[in-house]
Amino acid sequence: MNNPETYAVYPIGIVRSKLRRREDAPRQGSEGAPDAWLEIFPRFRDALEGITLNSEVLVLTWFHLARRDALKIHPRRDTSKPLTGVFATRSPDRPNPIGLHRVTVLEIDKPRGIRVQPLEALDGTPIIDLKPVLSEEGDA
Repeated sequence: MNNPETYAVYPIGIVRSKLRRREDAPRQGSEGAPDAWLEIFPRFRDALEGITLNSEVLVLTWFHLARRDALKIHPRRDTSKPLTGVFATRSPDRPNPIGLHRVTVLEIDKPRGIRVQPLEALDGTPIIDLKPVLSEEGDA
């Protein structure tokens, strides 16, 4: 890469899930992903203020096990489908492996974090940010 600009991204927490291997994870949360804990590091826990039970949150993760050299893939690993640029897919393999997950808050435990569902991220996946899902009125 010849881009002189780089940006630092720091994890705010870690996903705790029963999913341990990529091959065990559904492709999307809606395809049978389990609930999981978003363990938020102590210095960021005050930032959970305002998140409520049953609210929807966007979880941004860093797919630390992903290939960063992938530019084209067969969608959903189906070789009968033509190669497609990763920017036109939801593949975790991409130059900047950022995951985007829409989840519902099931439990809030401020000393630990929040339990959410569904989440297809693997146990140990770094969390890089949380954002509320905005209503039609554009709150938050």
